[in-house]
Amino acid sequence: MLLVWLYGVMVVGAVSRSAVQISTEFDKAPLAYSLSAVAGLVYGFITYSLVRGGETARRAALVCCAAELAGVLIVGTWTLVEPSAFPDATVWSDYGMGYLFIPVLLPLTAMYWLRRARNAPDQYT
Repeated sequence: MLLVWLYGVMVVGAVSRSAVQISTEFDKAPLAYSLSAVAGLVYGFITYSLVRGGETARRAALVCCAAELAGVLIVGTWTLVEPSAFPDATVWSDYGMGYLFIPVLLPLTAMYWLRRARNAPDQYT
């Protein structure tokens, strides 16, 4: 339940942030704002999969969490190596530092939990 709640908070944060930024100042940092919108969509899909339950949803959530972690690591590294490409931060900038590193810790925790849930299907409902 905690994972669903945390992902729900991240959905609200990423989607609302990117919606405001895209609608008001997209020309300032289109890449950063678009990546924040993608992050919000990823969080939304993972939240839906966790709420839905079942083996197919568990697998989809696991794959999406791995993609999320890859995105956080790629974008986080990119923002450190080439900061000029990001005139404004994304949700995943600096490995999620602006979000207390939750964007890098959340997929790791979720993947651990989802892998454990595979062995105990009654835990994943």
